[in-house]
Amino acid sequence: MLDIAKIEWLKIRSYSAFWWVLGITAVAYPGLNGIILMIYHKAMGTMNLPEQKARLMLGDPFGFNEVWHTVGYFSSWFIFIPAILVIMLMTNEYSFRTHRQNIIDGWTRKQFLTGKLLDVGIVTLLIVVFYLLACVVIGLRNTTVGERTSGSQVYFIAYFTLQTFSQLSIAFLISFLVRNTAISLTVFIVGFLVLEPILGRILKAAGTGIEHFLPFEISNRLIPPPGFWGHLDPASYQLSMNQTGNHAVYTIVFTTILWFFCFRLNSRRDL
Repeated sequence: MLDIAKIEWLKIRSYSAFWWVLGITAVAYPGLNGIILMIYHKAMGTMNLPEQKARLMLGDPFGFNEVWHTVGYFSSWFIFIPAILVIMLMTNEYSFRTHRQNIIDGWTRKQFLTGKLLDVGIVTLLIVVFYLLACVVIGLRNTTVGERTSGSQVYFIAYFTLQTFSQLSIAFLISFLVRNTAISLTVFIVGFLVLEPILGRILKAAGTGIEHFLPFEISNRLIPPPGFWGHLDPASYQLSMNQTGNHAVYTIVFTTILWFFCFRLNSRRDL
């Protein structure tokens, strides 16, 4: 496993585009949350006192302990940026024929795909680091010493990690099947931003309940909208929070099936 990781690193470090996209990601995640924070403070300043109290009954979204939830939700909007990294790392294997060279050099097909699994895991961990940094900085700036507590919503760190890995795995699957960077990225973005939201609304209007189990929606429901953003009704907000545990299980099952399919297909397809 360590040898595979070393070889994958040798591939990654030579891709200048990888470092450019990683830099953009490092700026985008805290930058987006900073903008949302400013919008929130401005909106709160225009409300009368009863409205402010009603909002704060749902918690301070940018202070400890709500910040883990709030930053995780808004950061998930930008999953398509790290998806570029995953798609690039996979399709470059086909563009430069390195997938064949690995097999010629003695790797098994399983070892090759294990390397790609490690790539997705590494990108996920990098994204989680950016998320944690944003949470800590924003949380410290918006919570006084007397208000800081142990963190009842710290479990959203695990949910954000699982959500990111699952959705980057979808990006990997698309690139694994398509083998072309531009087409893979187009399919991912259109599916993420257009097709699934439209299909979800159609299924919801039909009252099927299936919209909860669409590929991206399964993991999106791990981190529901913060109380101030999507749920003015505390009961509705609490219901969505109560369902996160179930969707953690669904996400793990879905992602496991996805990778099982990739390993099975890779063992049979032509190089």
